[in-house]
Amino acid sequence: MNFNSDFKYDLQLGQLGEKYLNDILANKKIEVKTDLQFKDTGNIYIEYESRNKPSGIATTQSDWYAFVLSKEKIILIATDKLKDICRKYIGTKFDKRGGDNNTSKGICIPIKEIL
Repeated sequence: MNFNSDFKYDLQLGQLGEKYLNDILANKKIEVKTDLQFKDTGNIYIEYESRNKPSGIATTQSDWYAFVLSKEKIILIATDKLKDICRKYIGTKFDKRGGDNNTSKGICIPIKEIL
């Protein structure tokens, strides 16, 4: 996008952004996850199986995922895009067991991958 110093143009652009975000928040299903360990690991854990059954991102009906990283930081990503990212890591060192008694499987996605 080109730089434009015209306030009317900037206002219109800002209003389009506001409408887009409002449409997401008002009309879409959003799965909200809180991951406080990302500060230590640099990763966000996305579960896809629990107790040998599909779960998490494999069964979600959400349109978007929201990751609450702190009061000031929330990442919003389309579920389809997140699934594409996760698929790249299946069967790699980022595909890990976790959850209660390590009964779940998930992908530890480097946070830089979704920013």
